[in-house]
Amino acid sequence: MWCAKVFIMTKLQQFGIVPIDSSILKSVFTDYGFPANKILQLEHNGSLIRLKRGLYTVSPETSGQALSLELIANHLYGPSYVSMETALRFHGLIPERVFEVKSMTTKRGRQFENELSRFTYIEIPSEYYPIGISQVTSNQTFLIATPEKALCDLIAYTKGLRIQSLKAMHVYLEEDIRFDTAALTDFDAALIRQCATLGKKSNELTILLKLLKS
Repeated sequence: MWCAKVFIMTKLQQFGIVPIDSSILKSVFTDYGFPANKILQLEHNGSLIRLKRGLYTVSPETSGQALSLELIANHLYGPSYVSMETALRFHGLIPERVFEVKSMTTKRGRQFENELSRFTYIEIPSEYYPIGISQVTSNQTFLIATPEKALCDLIAYTKGLRIQSLKAMHVYLEEDIRFDTAALTDFDAALIRQCATLGKKSNELTILLKLLKS
């Protein structure tokens, strides 16, 4: 029994923190008469975490590595990149803990929930999508918005948000989302200008540009 457990853990640890399709898992457990049942057993005992139908990740207890919600978000639904409050928090620009992983996609908007978090995907135009995407590499590589793109996405794709003046933009940044406005001095104005041209709410993003210049 102990040898079988070690064998299974070794098989799972090879995947690290990368999400795994069920078909790949089945190919790993072909020695078992019913690989699908083995996968279900591993899910029930906590060795695997089900992200959505047909997609799993190895639990931190089994892999020995911390999970990356950003990496998981990229794999759950794509093409996509992590953005909005999730990316701003990742970059250290807002203080509040984020309880939902938000991403932008060129596909239809979707939402997934699992034991790790809620993952929300917001549809954006294909020509707007590639602006300001950064690749972050730790154990694995994932796509996330740069600080500029994350803020533009938040302003442009938050429903009902209307900002009509520099003062209102100040209030939104400093009071509503508690954004570190000192970081604006390092922002790339050209990137924000691109977002204003190709995305939504060009008036609001033009106001953000004026704030950078002031």
